[in-house]
Parts: sequence; C-alpha cells; structure tokens
Amino acid sequence: MANRFHAIDQGVLYKKSIPLPDGVPKVQGYDFNQGVDHRSLLQSYITMGFQATNMGLAMQQINNMIEKRLKPVDEKSRCHTNCTIFLGYTSNLISCGVRETIRYLAEHKMVDVLVTTAGGIEEDFIKCLAPTYMGDFTLPGKDLFEKGINRIGNLLIPNDNYILFEEWLFPILTQMLLEQNTEGAHWTPSKMIHRLGKEINNPASVYYWAYKNNIPVFSPALTDGAFGDVFYHFSSENPGLLLDIVDDISKLNDITVDSNHTGMIILGGGLVKHHIANSNFMRNGADYSVYVNTGQEFDGSDSGARPDEAVSWGKIRTNAKPVKVFADASIVFPLLVAETFALHADKLIADKKIE
Repeated sequence: MANRFHAIDQGVLYKKSIPLPDGVPKVQGYDFNQGVDHRSLLQSYITMGFQATNMGLAMQQINNMIEKRLKPVDEKSRCHTNCTIFLGYTSNLISCGVRETIRYLAEHKMVDVLVTTAGGIEEDFIKCLAPTYMGDFTLPGKDLFEKGINRIGNLLIPNDNYILFEEWLFPILTQMLLEQNTEGAHWTPSKMIHRLGKEINNPASVYYWAYKNNIPVFSPALTDGAFGDVFYHFSSENPGLLLDIVDDISKLNDITVDSNHTGMIILGGGLVKHHIANSNFMRNGADYSVYVNTGQEFDGSDSGARPDEAVSWGKIRTNAKPVKVFADASIVFPLLVAETFALHADKLIADKKIE
C-alpha cells in the first residue's frame, strides 16, 4: 500500500516559522546538579514557565516597589516615602503561619498600610491568647462541633479561644466607651485596631508592631466575625459605642492621594482586594501591583478578576506591569518575601531608622 504521508503538502502540516525577536527568553529550569541553592532556585522561576514565571515576575514587581521606595523623597512631598506599599490579606492568612511573615513586615516597617478583614484582626489577637492547632481537611464537621472545635481548612481552633478573646476585649471596650462619653474620643476601626495593638502588648502580634510603627490598619467590615459577636454582646449591656467607617475611608484615600507612587500586594480577594484597588482609583491607579489568589474571572467576581480589569477602571495605571500569581498564598507569599523584602532588609531597616 502506498505511503500517503508523502502525498501530503508539508506546508499544510508545518507552516514555516517566523523567527522570534532577539532576546526572547528560553525556557530553562533549575539544574540540581549545581547543588541545593534556594536563591538560585527562586531566581530560576522567571524562565520556568506557567505560574513559576508569574512568581518570578511578582518578585521583580515587588523589588521594583522597594527600589522606588528607597529613593529620596522630594522636600515638597506630603508623603514620607517615595512609594507607599499597601498589603492586603484575607483572614485565613493570619489563621495560618503566613501570620509570622506579615508580622515580620510590620515589625520592620517594610510596608506602609495594612488592609484586612475582621478575621484577619481577631485571629492575630486570639493567637496571643491561645494557640491554633494543625488538623486535617477531612475531619468531620459534626464530630468537631460536638467537641467545641472549629475548623479552618486543616487548622483547628477550640471554642475556648474565642471565650478568651471576649474576656480580653470586653474591658477594653468598656474603657473605650468611657473615653467616648467623657473625653469625646472618636473611634474608627483603624483607631480601635491601633488601641488593641497597644493593649495586647505582645511582640508575636502583627498589630502590636503596627501600633509601635504607626502603620495604619484598615478593616471596614470589622463587625463580620468574632468582633461582631463581642460587639453585639457588649452593646446589649453597654449601648452607645460608635465606630466611624466614613472617617476611615477618608483617611485611607488621603494616604493614597498624597503618595508619590503606590504599590499593591494583595493576597486573596473580596473586600481587601477591592478596598485597596478602589483607593488607588483616587490617584488614577497604582504604579505597581501583585495579586496572589486562586480566583477565576469567568463568573465576573472581583476576587477572580485579573489586573487588566482594574486597569479598565483606572485602579492600576495603564503603563504599569501588574502580575497575578494563580496560587495558594500560603505557599507563595513567604517565598516572595524571602526574595524581596527579606533580601533587602538591611536597606529597608536603615531607611526606617532615617525616618
């Protein structure tokens, strides 16, 4: 039987290639024959392909933020730094061990603004009172409920931890209400978090260091969690405590508008992602942006939206080079910090002392 392959026009099978432009990187992974060099391994991600390359681009984007931040500030500037870095994260990242990475950044004042959810605040304080434990994703919810244990993924938090939190928070709220009624104290979520960072007085806490370094922490939905449970209980016995969220959005937007340049690092989606991005809308967009989440855009959610959608709204500048890493932030973020903030720690800490 004749070989029909020879009768097929090769131009149909393989159209002649047009040469790629000079300088296009070649795919190249890490060669373990060189030994185990974790820095070189991370640096190799840029040419690894897929999300490893996005990870490499995210490292570059954060290092660009840091480089801009370390440049001298014009004397006429209303901002003390040349690049204001916003860090946003969902509550699960405080529940897990990423908390220690975030605490490191706050401790050394490597970021300028924190934005998180109620759980992202309360879980930090709760961990100062009692530990969170490792569990398993498959532990039956019914069994855990009967034992008074709550599950966050493969983490376990006993109900007793929340009782300790209420016992710690109640007298502080009592004092805050007294100061409101007798001294005219005007409380906002960020002012409350600042006060609680002082009260916890524990260097393991993210918000202790935010208090010490005067890093503003914004949590516009502070009632959505154990905080809300305590507020409900407290207000039923001691009505009248007020938190002004309008004052906080003005404070956040003023910080953004006064910034010389801005960088957004957003871990997860939802409220924290949009709150930071929308604030940057006030200055025609962020200069640098890194998203780390697993959200998809097919359902139209803001959580899953790629950075280019934010460009269309003016929340990221049209000349920016934003990066989204589709990955679990508990894996990615400590590695990102290792190759960015921690790598430049000497310069960043020296810059903090100059301030």
